[in-house]
Amino acid sequence: MRLTKIYTKVGDKGLTYLANGTKVPKYHLRIEAYGTIDELNSFTGLLRDKLHQMEQHKVMPRIAELITRLRRIQNELFDVGGELATPVDALDTTRQQVVSHESVSRLEMEIDEFNDQLEPLANFVLPGGHEANSMAHVVRTVCRRAERAVVALASEDTVREEVSIYLNRLSDWFFVASRVISQEAGVPELLWQQKGKNVPTV
Repeated sequence: MRLTKIYTKVGDKGLTYLANGTKVPKYHLRIEAYGTIDELNSFTGLLRDKLHQMEQHKVMPRIAELITRLRRIQNELFDVGGELATPVDALDTTRQQVVSHESVSRLEMEIDEFNDQLEPLANFVLPGGHEANSMAHVVRTVCRRAERAVVALASEDTVREEVSIYLNRLSDWFFVASRVISQEAGVPELLWQQKGKNVPTV
């Protein structure tokens, strides 16, 4: 595949093409869905870069593992974007890469693996304490927005259920990853203060 022409001028009129050549307005729910996936993928790449910066200072096997897993997730998000850009009647899952129930199961396994190494939460946590932790929460919330966009699209058009399930688990994955990052960075988690019942440590 060669991308020799970057601009098409179709967008000058507020329109764009879906993967099967259908022309739709840029405010179409399908465009909103895969556009948000693109945003999510971009922020995921930024999180990977933040983790690379952490790893440069000392050997951190768990951070290295997160980086590897984020690379795979970025490829899967690209698959999700490609699927959402393709109307269901033109989608051929035997030829096009798509996320599956196996992808969801892998995320669940990794979430459980992360959790086994973390202290149980006694309260809600706030983003912060370390730049990479905050970035993981940014990615988590963009993932939630992407999920909402896919659910909105599915209310008007057919979308495979694996897509929204994958995004739901992925947002949980980013939450647990944020806790792993704090643990590896050696910084305390910021707890939500519930009417003075818990006192911040920093």
